[in-house]
Amino acid sequence: MPSNWNKGKTKYTNLSVKKISDTMKEKRIDNFKIWRDKMKMEGKIKSEYLPLEKDGDLAELIGVVLGDGHIRSYPRAEELSIFSNSNNPGFINRYSLLIEKIFNKKPTTKQHSGKNCVRIRIYQKLISERLGVPFSPRANLKIVIPRWIISDKKYIVRYLRGLYEAEGSYSVHKATYTYKVQFSNRNVSMLENVFKLVSKLGFHPHKSKYMIQLSRKKEVSEFIKLIEFRKY
Repeated sequence: MPSNWNKGKTKYTNLSVKKISDTMKEKRIDNFKIWRDKMKMEGKIKSEYLPLEKDGDLAELIGVVLGDGHIRSYPRAEELSIFSNSNNPGFINRYSLLIEKIFNKKPTTKQHSGKNCVRIRIYQKLISERLGVPFSPRANLKIVIPRWIISDKKYIVRYLRGLYEAEGSYSVHKATYTYKVQFSNRNVSMLENVFKLVSKLGFHPHKSKYMIQLSRKKEVSEFIKLIEFRKY
């Protein structure tokens, strides 16, 4: 068998690699300890994970992760993924750069085979704790807006931008003089949060079972401009 038979394979994708990993775990053998310690000393692997800086970029990232992101826990790291329509390069570029800036690590982007979807992804420790976003799935969880976001209008705006970029839509039908900006989500607490924040900014949203909507032409225009929706 070639010496590089396991190249590109992990314990999550290959049964043979998983068996080796499980055996080493049972015997308490850390085959990478010397290499890992060396990388930590050289600063190539983080050994300390400080709290993230509370600013507009973080507020927006929290919003987009809550709207269209996924956080998964593994034994030695956590995975953060954000999904995008592959026809939206502005979204992909914006949130790839935002993740890199906040976590100081360049994410990978990969298009799903046979699907019109791109995944932006990084692996790092304590992602959920530092973002303040629960692990997925979150559909039935109570989502709480961080106090530092609520206390500052500019952070509220950036937080809402992230949410609307992920789960929002904007439509104009001039024939019927209809203008709409909508946010859709099945999490009850998330809808309530968005309703309260949009109202706090002086707008008059309507709330249905799975949607928050603005439909006054002037308000729709002002809100789109305020959060810079789809402006990349």
